[in-house]
Amino acid sequence: MERSTRRLLCVTLVSLLVAAIAATQSGCVSALASAMWIVRGNDVSADYNGLRGKRVAVVCRPLVELQYSTGSRAAQDLCSELGRLLRQRVRWITIVDPREVTQWTDEHDYDDLTEVGRALKADMVVGIDMEEFGLYQSQTLYQGKARLNITVYDIASGGDVVYQKSLPRMLYPPNRGVDTSMPEDDFRRRFVAHLADTIGRHFYSHDSHADFALDSKAFEEE
Repeated sequence: MERSTRRLLCVTLVSLLVAAIAATQSGCVSALASAMWIVRGNDVSADYNGLRGKRVAVVCRPLVELQYSTGSRAAQDLCSELGRLLRQRVRWITIVDPREVTQWTDEHDYDDLTEVGRALKADMVVGIDMEEFGLYQSQTLYQGKARLNITVYDIASGGDVVYQKSLPRMLYPPNRGVDTSMPEDDFRRRFVAHLADTIGRHFYSHDSHADFALDSKAFEEE
């Protein structure tokens, strides 16, 4: 109780200090905005928070025509990266090993993703339908393109669809291409990481400014 009181007092004092400084420079409106930013931050709440405490299988299905191009590899990488982000950001979640998911889906025919969830003893399945995936703007420039649909199935409750979202067509970077002097594997990895982060934000709170300067980030050396 004492620790919580001290923390609240510290936050209040910092907020008042920022407000006082801002008031001398930009007026009362800016002061109020600065104080609210300190207290509330930039976090946006999750669209769906039903994955907490659940055993979750992440499954990505490319369209048939994509399975024989870069889409198949990208789908596997997307499952792995999204699973990693969910494990980091969603409390008490357990992610089914992506290798188990890949092995089961490669070895079995299935009509819908609920079958995958039941076979792997998952409580929930996060299904990603990949309708488009590409890496090139032209022969000399990369620009990732993807269309994805998200569907969450509650296997423990009979396989009902509990969340669904169709994402608008995504471009990476959004406003310009990246020279193909960068190795294709490196660009693919960055693009898939961006897709996984975009999907993951539906399931955990995130910074509203996360996509700021996305064009320049795509050019950064690792």
